[in-house]
Amino acid sequence: MDEITININIADRPYRLTITREEEERVRKAADIINDRIRNYAQSYAYKDRQDLLAMAALQYATSSLLFESEVAFRDNHLTEKLTEMDQLLSNHLKS
Repeated sequence: MDEITININIADRPYRLTITREEEERVRKAADIINDRIRNYAQSYAYKDRQDLLAMAALQYATSSLLFESEVAFRDNHLTEKLTEMDQLLSNHLKS
């Protein structure tokens, strides 16, 4: 595994991470997205400290993740049902 060490900043705090080279772009993009969200919350809402902004960003991304997981599960179930129907139709047709 090709691991590298990178430095990223989230909410003006540096973090040193060891990740695979393949993850680097995704991790950097994720940090940028989090920082953008924090900036947006800072401009729109009153807050005591950055922890409040981080909590709101985490809540938003966790909520989005749960919604995405729910949609994927629904699509998987729907796809499974349709494939089962198609299999049954093909099996019935081949038996005829």
